[in-house]
Amino acid sequence: MKKITELTAELAAPAVAESGCTLWDVEYVKEAGTWYLRVLLDKEGGVDILDCEAVSRKLSDLLDEADPIEGSYTLEVGSAGAERALKRPGDFARFMGSPVLVKLYRARDGRKEFAGTLTGYDETSGDVSVTAGEETLTFSKKETALVRLRVEF
Repeated sequence: MKKITELTAELAAPAVAESGCTLWDVEYVKEAGTWYLRVLLDKEGGVDILDCEAVSRKLSDLLDEADPIEGSYTLEVGSAGAERALKRPGDFARFMGSPVLVKLYRARDGRKEFAGTLTGYDETSGDVSVTAGEETLTFSKKETALVRLRVEF
């Protein structure tokens, strides 16, 4: 049986494409005792509320019909956001040279967060390199909890 996130991505694909968006990610997570099925969209020029509504209405009907999830959950369809998490190799390639924030599971040199410019990603190991000023730091996949884009003002 397919994972809930994979099945949801397949079900959502036609509705997402019809709205002129691309599917960024699907998450199925439990927060404060409630299960959330999140479908995150991307679109050149930005995702708006009408895009989210159109995908949500169609996907909700498809999920009701397929009924892949036992129990109750909340469906959320939204934008991946300006400070989206980078997860797949293609994400890192697309945003190479962009400002990012790397969060670690354990502190390194007394810090768990490092901001800089994404300057490297090794597809084989999952290592991420970030440059801040003159210093370039490389973080292994094991120590990296999250890499997300960072908006600078």
